[in-house]
Amino acid sequence: MTHNRITRGTIAAVLAVGVLVPVAAAAPAAAAVAPTVVCTSGKAGLAAKLTTDITAALKGRKSTTAISLYDRTTKTTCTLRSTQKYDSASVVKVTVLAALLWDAKKTNRYLTSTEHRLATAMITKSDNSATSTLWRQLGMTKIKAFLQAAGMTQTVPGTRGYWGLTQITARDEQKLLALLTAKNTVLSDNSRSYTLGLMSRVVPSQRWGTPAGAPATTTIQVKNGWLPRATHGWRVHSIGAFTGGGHNYAITLLTQDNATMDDGVNTIQAVSRAVHKALNPTARASTLYAPTETPCEVIPAVPQS
Repeated sequence: MTHNRITRGTIAAVLAVGVLVPVAAAAPAAAAVAPTVVCTSGKAGLAAKLTTDITAALKGRKSTTAISLYDRTTKTTCTLRSTQKYDSASVVKVTVLAALLWDAKKTNRYLTSTEHRLATAMITKSDNSATSTLWRQLGMTKIKAFLQAAGMTQTVPGTRGYWGLTQITARDEQKLLALLTAKNTVLSDNSRSYTLGLMSRVVPSQRWGTPAGAPATTTIQVKNGWLPRATHGWRVHSIGAFTGGGHNYAITLLTQDNATMDDGVNTIQAVSRAVHKALNPTARASTLYAPTETPCEVIPAVPQS
């Protein structure tokens, strides 16, 4: 980089010939405008409450957070950085399963016993080896074909077997959750039920994140992901679908720039509690879901093929 310095000698030389060339002052850089939470709702007052409460939950936190919320019952949406790309970590595993089921349906076949075993381990325990096997089996052509069919046009699969580095957005994750929670032409009813069933059986140590604060009257379906990298610190994500008992809403929360895994978990759970409370104002505090185990700060493998 070249730096221009005006020394005393330079000034003296300029003055000696009687000419002073004015130097324009650098214009101050425009301050970046931080994105804000935007909510809409078919229920009076709900959008304003969600906007206020989510903003308060994020105040003072260092996480760079993306949000997408949709509640079918009240026609409510909330977004924040919904098109910003994040490394997927393990939340991509729901996409892998959906692609597997979509591809199997094309030939009207059921999953094999091996595929069922791998899918169960992949979702309920976040098993990396099982994911790598299914990722290789599908191949990039089928994965991209599913993304196209699902309208997940902002999602870019990780290359060379690095499924955990798939680029995702909150918008696309919410599209996937929408396919899982309502009848559609992409995923069969059996496929939707199968995927949500596995997400409802995630092991206790991984039932943190978006379920925090959910009322007892909902069925919780969740998948989380976490991954540290040299830039942007810990990526910590959680996607959740909450159905049954008159409820049908989905929350996507993606975070990065976390110093620790706990920072990301705490950010996600603070926002989730605010969302659940606003959508379920009459739920008793004593009945709200609280994660029973603290997530372990482990570094997951980012596998190669």
